[in-house]
Amino acid sequence: MKWMWEWFLGILAKRWFLWMLFVINLLGTIYGFIWYGDQLADTKPFLRIFVPDSPTGSGLFTLVLLTYLLGRHIPILEALAGITNFKYGVWAVSIIIAGWCLGNQVHWQDIMLLVSHTGMAVESALYARFYKLSWLPVGFAALWTLNNDFIDYLMNTHPWLPDVLVPYTGIIGLFTVLLSFISITLIWYLNAKQPRIEV
Repeated sequence: MKWMWEWFLGILAKRWFLWMLFVINLLGTIYGFIWYGDQLADTKPFLRIFVPDSPTGSGLFTLVLLTYLLGRHIPILEALAGITNFKYGVWAVSIIIAGWCLGNQVHWQDIMLLVSHTGMAVESALYARFYKLSWLPVGFAALWTLNNDFIDYLMNTHPWLPDVLVPYTGIIGLFTVLLSFISITLIWYLNAKQPRIEV
């Protein structure tokens, strides 16, 4: 079993695999921004940058994949992408499942979003061994992520919630902040503790 895991880790650095993930993430990011179209149109222009959380995370990760294909590392981009892509992947999965638990009907789009956002979290964790992180880029990414939470739940720019979850917006806000801390800690830990793979 160990050899299969090592074989899989080796694939992560292969150009064909990086290209495949790049295309998948690029298409998912484009779809994500389209998905947020109505909410973006309904938000004041100066706050719009804080609205499309998931596609921003996946878009940043798409750029990280592009830098790897170009043989480069940009630590601040890796920190932002790793943390936000993981966080919003887990966040969306949690919200979808919470909605189902409270009576939301299961739609095919929910299944698609569940799979794609699970993929976001998994790829961020897997590629943590590639990142070249230090305190400065991680600190900047942490400030950005926590500031985004602050604006989301005080300025009401958080992703629109299913109707059954709207009464729990405050609890979801607290969960989101906790998830930010978990994501920052996890990406830092995985990057520091795992054997590093070079692209």
